[in-house]
Amino acid sequence: MKLDFEKMGGLIPAIVQDYNTNKVLMLGFMNEEAYEETKATGKVTFFSRTKNRIWMKGETSGNTLQVVTIAADCDNDTLLIKAIPAGPVCHTGADTCFGEKNVEDIMFLKYLQNFIEQRRQEMPLQKPLSRHHCCILCKGLAPAA
Repeated sequence: MKLDFEKMGGLIPAIVQDYNTNKVLMLGFMNEEAYEETKATGKVTFFSRTKNRIWMKGETSGNTLQVVTIAADCDNDTLLIKAIPAGPVCHTGADTCFGEKNVEDIMFLKYLQNFIEQRRQEMPLQKPLSRHHCCILCKGLAPAA
């Protein structure tokens, strides 16, 4: 991936989203060095425009962001980083920099879906299944609803 750092004077916006809840956690800026450091360490690292240096998110608080995926937008001038936060993300102590609680709205349904998928993968093929089980496990939840 060839990123365009020149468009904004050596910086690109990096949107950080929680990998598990899909909530947007924060927006920061990266220069090329911060981007390379993020890839190398697996911890989100930004360029601080006020301190004029790179800094790893959580270097003081311990509330780091563990990278899961990094994707560039269609113009290669913005990043979407999906990460797992080690605690509140905002310097104010809030879960996100946008004042939202970082919880998934339908946590139970996601748990149930993951549980069914895990059972489907572990399911022995020789055991006969009822029509209802077959419908859920072979075709997914939507046809069964």
